[in-house]
Amino acid sequence: MTTRSEALRELRRTLQEAGFETAALDARVLLLTALGIPATDLITRPDVPLSPEEAGTLSGLARRRLAHEPVARIVGTREFWGLPFRLSPETLVPRPDTETVVETALALLPDRQAPLRLVDFGTGSGIILVALLHELPNARGLGIDLSFGALVTARANAAENGVGGRCHFALSRWADAVSGPFDLIVSNPPYIASGVIPTLDAEVRDHDPRLALDGGPDGLDPYRVLLGEAGRLLASGGLLVVEIGYDQADDLVSLARTCGLEILRIAHDLSGHPRCVAMRRS
Repeated sequence: MTTRSEALRELRRTLQEAGFETAALDARVLLLTALGIPATDLITRPDVPLSPEEAGTLSGLARRRLAHEPVARIVGTREFWGLPFRLSPETLVPRPDTETVVETALALLPDRQAPLRLVDFGTGSGIILVALLHELPNARGLGIDLSFGALVTARANAAENGVGGRCHFALSRWADAVSGPFDLIVSNPPYIASGVIPTLDAEVRDHDPRLALDGGPDGLDPYRVLLGEAGRLLASGGLLVVEIGYDQADDLVSLARTCGLEILRIAHDLSGHPRCVAMRRS
């Protein structure tokens, strides 16, 4: 019978031959998931044979990965801001670039102990809102999404990360059902131009919900709504912090000026691309 270490080597080799750059990590995560064991158990007991049931489970997970399903979707969870988050078919897989939004918002808030009012548009799995509430102990938040399934996921993530008592979630098309004022508005909206979506990597194109990707013909439709509503929703001195595509900074600056917003900061991701724009009412 195949042992744990043999199964790990074989799966790693299969993924490498299929061209997966993260084959070693993927194989390890999938094996641990199939066996339901911690990493320490794999290290200390590598020669334990796989049962037929375990081998079948691992084979099924491997087929899903070979079909370019992201490992996070296969496992069902992903870490963001050091916190665990559940995923669902209605939510994006959290990406490290989005932490730029959290970092930027926190850096611009003058008092993290203040009783701030937050709203997160297009909350998805709730990663931005939950991460901010985790860092702002007296803040309260509202998560908005057009997907009921995403809101169910976000509510569960808020509860599991200990901030469920300080936030609510509501179904709405952007700010249609929302009134302010808010001290901080955050969003990672859909910002991919509709025509570009078919060209995206299969892991995104085939597995992320289109509702969370499609930003309209030029990718800017959600920003037009959010920035246009900022004057109504922001409290005096309030902040608006949004994630952007790597090539959208100039467009956001122009749109902000049109909407009477002052640009405070354009933050870059780890690859050096503009990833986040922070604004306030001028």
